[in-house]
Amino acid sequence: MDLTNIRGIAFDVDGVLSPNTIPIGEDGQPCRLLNVKDGYAIQLAVKKGLKLAIISGGRSKAVALRYRNLGVDDVYMGAAFKLPIFEQWLEEAGLDASEVIFVGDDIPDLRVMEHAGISVAPADAAWQVKEAADYISPCDGGHGVAREIIEKVLTAHGMWMDDEHAFGW
Repeated sequence: MDLTNIRGIAFDVDGVLSPNTIPIGEDGQPCRLLNVKDGYAIQLAVKKGLKLAIISGGRSKAVALRYRNLGVDDVYMGAAFKLPIFEQWLEEAGLDASEVIFVGDDIPDLRVMEHAGISVAPADAAWQVKEAADYISPCDGGHGVAREIIEKVLTAHGMWMDDEHAFGW
């Protein structure tokens, strides 16, 4: 898998950046668990100039705030149909689909995965998604998928652990 032309990565949230199981609060709102090592890799990728997007069907303000705090400007919540949002992001970011990885885990992600240059699924993704994926991460959703993919892309570009930005938040 050649990652040297990759300039952007888009992630689903539930089942990718958070585990498949989500606790529900007393108010009926889901509470996501997010991986700290994913967060470190995401903020570093932003500093290195990789274009990142979050495209989720969920509507969590906390999730949107978390990724904006890590430097991700393109956070799309409430995306019931993800492909039009993905295409809009490509246009606004000046990216071609061939330059982008999309990481998804379930049926709503399939159309975007078919459109992206490289599609990635977590180890515990739905079987249909794993069948469609170009790469299946050894990590389950919420357990380092983003870290693994970002590390691979930045390494392919010679930008992983290469300067002072790698050693801080």
